[in-house]
Amino acid sequence: MPKEEVRIDKWLWATRIFKTRSIATEMCKMGRVTIEGMNVKPSRMIKIGETISVRKPPVTYSFQVIGLVENRVGAKMVPNYLKNVTDPKQFEILEMARIGGFVKRQKGLGRPTKKEGREIARFTEEAFFGFDDDDEPLDDDNDV
Repeated sequence: MPKEEVRIDKWLWATRIFKTRSIATEMCKMGRVTIEGMNVKPSRMIKIGETISVRKPPVTYSFQVIGLVENRVGAKMVPNYLKNVTDPKQFEILEMARIGGFVKRQKGLGRPTKKEGREIARFTEEAFFGFDDDDEPLDDDNDV
């Protein structure tokens, strides 16, 4: 007999929206998961036909429940349980954030120092706008 209701945290994990169930539970507690504009608790029971909004900054994804599942399913099975009804404008926001000038740093280096920040800004400015006309190599005779 198919289930009529499933906990939202289990469903979010089972349909691969979140990597672990504990992350799904935490996101519900943080208010990042809503149904009809209202924050939900991890124990909230969902039914087929409800629309769930999941905020993963900078984007808010929306999914319509078309099937209920409690156990994690393979990626190919996910379309049997949800329909992505996310507003196309959200994907534009995601693309803008992706190309918005983020400069990758090596893992473990932390935040850039002020000096590194100025160098990154100068480098990206030169990459986008070209070099200044004043940037000429110095001769050994002109060094002061």
